[in-house]
Amino acid sequence: MSAIRRKFGEDYQVVNTNRGMTFSAPVKRKRQRFVEKNGRCNVQHGNLGGETSRYISDLFTTLVDLKWRWNLLIFILTYTVAWLVMASMWWVIAYIRGDLSHGGHDSSYTPCVANVYNFPSAFLFFIETEATIGYGYRYITEKCPEGIILFLFQSLLGSIVDAFLIGCMFIKMSQPKKRAETLMFSQDAVISQRDGKLCLMFRVGNLRNSHMVSAQIRCKLIKQQCGKPEPTKRQRSRGRE
Repeated sequence: MSAIRRKFGEDYQVVNTNRGMTFSAPVKRKRQRFVEKNGRCNVQHGNLGGETSRYISDLFTTLVDLKWRWNLLIFILTYTVAWLVMASMWWVIAYIRGDLSHGGHDSSYTPCVANVYNFPSAFLFFIETEATIGYGYRYITEKCPEGIILFLFQSLLGSIVDAFLIGCMFIKMSQPKKRAETLMFSQDAVISQRDGKLCLMFRVGNLRNSHMVSAQIRCKLIKQQCGKPEPTKRQRSRGRE
């Protein structure tokens, strides 16, 4: 029995009956797939240590690999927080300079930003400047050096945030992750003789009308080795000595 199990593996069971010794059909146990049929490798990494810091160190790739709902949430939150913070900075400058108390009623007074009287007006000024809308009603005056410095910082920060988030979204949209949904594989693979050799064969079909040029297919075969491995040449020589 042990020789049969070493030869055929653990999937075969030996059944003894009154009529004699017979061998039952192979009993297949449902095993977890190493590679799913959509091409995803079903391997989970654990107990590696420092995983969070490694993901944060490569933040751009981490954002690209996230699911769409998390990407959209980060996209909306980043812009919302940035807009509120920058609008608050413009409101603080107007409050420190006393522009809010005048309220635009004193024509002889020159504010830092014209027609900014409260936080909503400061928020609208920031949006008009960041989105380059420029209605012309709110603008920076030349008697506000701190406003000019903040405007330069706002332009640089906005360019960096736009390049980072829009680039992340563009790369994520350009990845053909759903391309495998229109590629069909045969349900079963067979071993048959082809050109005088035994070959493992399966079929792949493309549901789209477009042609796949220079397509390459890579397969992984996982085999369970039963029994003891054969001794090496060095082990044989030691055994003879």
